[in-house]
Amino acid sequence: MEQFMQAAIEEAQLGLAEGGIPIGSVIVYQGRIIGRGHNRRVQRGSSILHGEMDAFENAGRQPAAVYRQAVLYTTLSPCAMCSGAILLYGIPRVVVGENRSFMGEEDLLRSRGVQVEVLQDATCSELMRHFIASQPQLWNEDIGVPAGAISPPL
Repeated sequence: MEQFMQAAIEEAQLGLAEGGIPIGSVIVYQGRIIGRGHNRRVQRGSSILHGEMDAFENAGRQPAAVYRQAVLYTTLSPCAMCSGAILLYGIPRVVVGENRSFMGEEDLLRSRGVQVEVLQDATCSELMRHFIASQPQLWNEDIGVPAGAISPPL
């Protein structure tokens, strides 16, 4: 498990180095990564390329049976959009790096039978803490907070 979260962290760091938001994700099937991605909203001018969505896109078209046996690792708690994709494809297990910076739809996932494990990983937390402090407007945009509003505290 540690190696897969490390791969998600490397994706997040790559996104940050590209001028984007440091959130990364990998999808693992039978002990190997089949999709990896990072938040590319800034880099691609995209409205939907969160880290999890990018990992799904990069996994390519997979049979439903593959997703139903896969594990998704993500550095930050999945938002409503990404949680919807997790539910749509039947991912049974999600490992979250941290959820203190942002609490996504973990309760929804659990209510639908998804096993959610939160690590509170220090590296994931530090990546987000530094990013949010240095880019608050971009962070608020990414989580859907209107310009001028203050993002809700956790």
